[in-house]
Amino acid sequence: MSRYFTYALGTLATLVLLCGLFLIFIGSVDAASGASITVDESGVTSIAHGLMERVMTSWPWYVTRASGIVAAVVMVVLMLSGIGFITGTSYAFLEPITAWATHRTLGIILTIALVLHIVALYFDHFVPFGVADLLVPFVSDYMTVSFLGVSIGSLYVALGILAFYIIVLIVVISLIWIESRKRLWKVTHLLSYLAMAFVFVHALYLGTDLSHGFLRWIWVLCGIGILIASVFRLWRSYTV
Repeated sequence: MSRYFTYALGTLATLVLLCGLFLIFIGSVDAASGASITVDESGVTSIAHGLMERVMTSWPWYVTRASGIVAAVVMVVLMLSGIGFITGTSYAFLEPITAWATHRTLGIILTIALVLHIVALYFDHFVPFGVADLLVPFVSDYMTVSFLGVSIGSLYVALGILAFYIIVLIVVISLIWIESRKRLWKVTHLLSYLAMAFVFVHALYLGTDLSHGFLRWIWVLCGIGILIASVFRLWRSYTV
């Protein structure tokens, strides 16, 4: 079991670091290109200085974004690979034992990424979140939603919190009781579709990098792809 956590931590750290550096680099380049004052030096120096300045002052914001992006990508891969176990598609890419080990490791990566996402949000001062805001659904007042003229609180934040608890439940049961309580494991795994729906809406409306542009369309296409795969998995379960 320990080797799964080792692989997960190493992979997550690498992905978040690369994603964070990419976001910081893009932000620094945009800031440098939009500046009204130019310096008679190589742009590399100003970009490097911008990188260091952003890391020191805004690291929670970039860690939040990077861990969120990593969690979203891993969630999509997890869903598709899980559906692939039923349809047999996953075994076309990996051997059964390797496929299951990879799936389990990705589940651990997803959980740790979500924890990192929440912790970084707590330290971020751009949008202040308290402990209750991050752990209790509908407590936060960030981007509240109204339905038929009635406020239902911060729905998108609440969906993210609920998805987190569902994912943690699934991962814990998968790691501890997959052999002794297979029926519980199977029933709990069905909640992953609900968690994916919650994550999809949460990221679509709160994700900074998914607010517009091609990344938003990629996320929408990922949602459509999972929906199609889920329908095919349901059809196969009733016909095979």
